[in-house]
Formats: sequence, structure tokens, C-alpha cells
Amino acid sequence: MVLKNKDRLCLFTGNANPELAQEMADYLGIPLGKAFVGQFNNGETQVIIDESVRGKEIFVVQPTSYPANEHIMELLIMVDAFRRASARHVTAIIPYYAYARQDRKTRGREPISAKLIANLLTIAGVSRVITMDLHAGQIQGFFDIPVDHMPGVPILAEYITSKNLEDIVVVSPDLGGVTRARQLADRLGAPIAIIEKRRPAPGVAEVMNTIGSVEGKTAIIADDMVDTAGSLVEGAKALGRLGAKEVYACCTHPVLSAPAVERIEKSNIKELIVTNTIPLTPEKCSPKIKVLSVAKLLSGVITNIHNEVPVSILFN
Repeated sequence: MVLKNKDRLCLFTGNANPELAQEMADYLGIPLGKAFVGQFNNGETQVIIDESVRGKEIFVVQPTSYPANEHIMELLIMVDAFRRASARHVTAIIPYYAYARQDRKTRGREPISAKLIANLLTIAGVSRVITMDLHAGQIQGFFDIPVDHMPGVPILAEYITSKNLEDIVVVSPDLGGVTRARQLADRLGAPIAIIEKRRPAPGVAEVMNTIGSVEGKTAIIADDMVDTAGSLVEGAKALGRLGAKEVYACCTHPVLSAPAVERIEKSNIKELIVTNTIPLTPEKCSPKIKVLSVAKLLSGVITNIHNEVPVSILFN
């Protein structure tokens, strides 16, 4: 789709993922906005917008990945700068939404941090949020502004289809991920299986049971993110014990906290397929990790919003 009135649209980026922002700018056929995002000597975030944004439609790309707090502050201060410079609208493109796993109280005196981040973004002046594969889709309800929640499954499914794998079964790593696994399975024309696990402690997972047959099949574990990869690797081991001939894994967000990459490289996982919602630093790169780009999808969202065309047509 042709981008109308390009002169009214500006795309900016913080320091979280400038490579993704540049790729999006190339798709849109516009230059990245001129801005300095750094720090004062005392560690406080400094933002200087180096071009006029008066009356403009602003899109700012900033996944709130590690270091999350620093990237959140960059985003909030950038938004404040745009609003004070009389921007018409400010849309925050947050491919990876930090604190999404803190979406409810599980014990007394716990915060709901995902809601707090939504409040901060709204108060700062964000007009709309574009994000991908929230850990809990209900987080959309924390916002009183429009949220475009884009799925990563179509991108992952297209790549998996290109590999021409045989006898596929899509595996959900837990009961909560069944809907995501079903979406991928429907696109691949495959059955699903479910790993039942428990967490005796934070970051520790034990596989208790597997629902569905994986024997003699190519198993593809589907999740929204991989953090320390403990659950992923244990799940892959269990699938191997149950007779899966190969194990692949895919997720939208490669958080990959230590020692995730080491665990993946030593595991029976043949390939981990991820997207670039979070940039991979050199120490997180591995021959086993395949990175797909979300730039085309997010650029399409920007185009449709700017042209006042429904975003839902991009879901397929």
C-alpha cells in the first residue's frame, strides 16, 4: 500500500532497537527522525528532538527489552518531548512489552506492574500503542487508548512452512499457551500436543506429563518468549524421551537471559526460530538461532494507521 502524505509522518527510535527502526524506515521510504537520546553525566536520560514535529504524526520504535527500566524512561521522555513540541499524535511501537509477566497478583502485597507501565505511557502522552504477542492478551485492557496487538505466528509459520518439514506436531509448553499453539498448528495443518509442567521455584520448571502423541513426529515448541530457556530445554528433552524424531522451537521474543544460549546449544533443539522484536547482541547469537524480521509487518501497521485503513487486514 502506498503511504499517503509522507511529509506528515515521522519515524523515530530510541536506543533499544535502532536497527529494526532503520529497516522499517527503509520499507516506508522515509528517513529516520533526527533525535539525540543519551544520558547526562549523572545518568539521567537526555532527549533532544533535532527537527520540527509540529502537527506531525509521530511513530517511535522502542521495545522495552534489557535494560528495561532505561528503555522505558527513554520512551517516556521522548513522548513527553514530542507532545511539548506540538506533535499531532504520538504512537509508541513497543514490539516487546516489558513487565508483561507481572499482569496479576499471585500473592498478597504484589504490584501489577504491567498496568503501571500502561498508566505511565498514557500519562506521558501516548496516543496509541502497537505491540506484538503480549504475554497475556488481556494487558490490552490496561490501556484506555487504542492498542494494536499484532501476532508473530504468521511470520513464524511462513518460515516453518518453507522448511518442508514432515509429520509436524505443534507443542504448547504449558496449558496457558494452547491458543498460540493452535494458531500455529492451524497455519501448518498440524495437530497439537501440550506439555504439563509445574514451577517449584521461579525460573525452575519440571515436566510432569505430555498430552498428545509426539512419537515419530517433528515437534515444534511454540511460545511467546524464551527467557532463561530452562522450561524450553526441559520440554525438548521430554519430547525426545517420548520419541519425537526432531525438536524445533519458535517464539516471538528472544529475551535469552543467561544461561539461555548455552542451554540451547547443548540441548536437543535443532533450531530456535525467533524474531527481531529484541535485538540479539553478539553473545546471544548462535548457529542454532534463526532470526526473522518483523519490520515489514510493523511498517504495514504504520501505513494502515496513517492512511486510516483497518489494521486487521494485516493479521493474515
